[in-house]
Amino acid sequence: MRFLAVSLLLLLAACSGEKAPAPLATRSAGAESPAKAPVILAFGDSLYAGYGLKPTESYPSRLEVALNAAEVPVRVVNAGVSGDTTAAARARLAFTLDGQPVKPALVMVGLGGNDMLRGLPPAETRANMAAIAQELKRRNIPFMLTGMLAAPNMGKDYVSQFNTIWPDLAKEYQVPLVPFFLQPVFGNDALLLEDHIHPNPQGVDRIVAATQDSVSKALKAATNP
Repeated sequence: MRFLAVSLLLLLAACSGEKAPAPLATRSAGAESPAKAPVILAFGDSLYAGYGLKPTESYPSRLEVALNAAEVPVRVVNAGVSGDTTAAARARLAFTLDGQPVKPALVMVGLGGNDMLRGLPPAETRANMAAIAQELKRRNIPFMLTGMLAAPNMGKDYVSQFNTIWPDLAKEYQVPLVPFFLQPVFGNDALLLEDHIHPNPQGVDRIVAATQDSVSKALKAATNP
C-alpha cells in the first residue's frame, strides 16, 4: 500500500511538470490505416502524450497499430498534453475539437492524475470531467473514459471522493470505462522508463493489449449505433 501511494505520487509529479503550449492534436505516426477510417481522438495528459517516448511509441500510436493489425480500421489522433489538469483540458477541449479536420468517431478521455497530485478538491475534478462529458455529448461525439486512482495517503475521504468520479460518470453518461489506465504496468520496472514512473515502449504495448478490446468495442458501438 505504501509503495502504491509513493509510486502514484512520483508518477503524477513527473506528469505535472512544466508543460508546452497546447498544440492542435495531430495524428499518431507509425501505422498505415485507410484514408477514410474512423478517427479516435485520445484526449488526455502525459500518459496519452507519450512522455519520454518517440511519437511512434506513444499509446495513441501503438493503439492505432494494434487495432489496424486486428482488422479494425482506425486513425488515432494524439491530443495528449503533459501536465494537464482537468481544468486545463476542459479549457482546450473546444479548441482541440474545432481544429480536427475530421469529426472524431470516438474520444478517449484520460485525465485526473495531476488534479490528485496538486490536492485539488475532488469536487472540482468531478465538475471539470462532467463539463468535458457534457460538451462531447452536446456535440454528439461518443466517448469513453480511462480512469485514475488516488494514492491512499491522500486520506480516506479524498480517495473515496476521487476514485468514484470515473465510474459515476461512466454510469451517468452510459459510456465505457477502463477503471485504472496504468494497471497493466504498475510497479513493474521492466515496463517503465528509467524514472520508474512512465511506461516504456514495452509498457505501452502492455497497456494497449489490456485496453484494445475495450476501445474496439467502444468504436464499434460508436460507428454502428
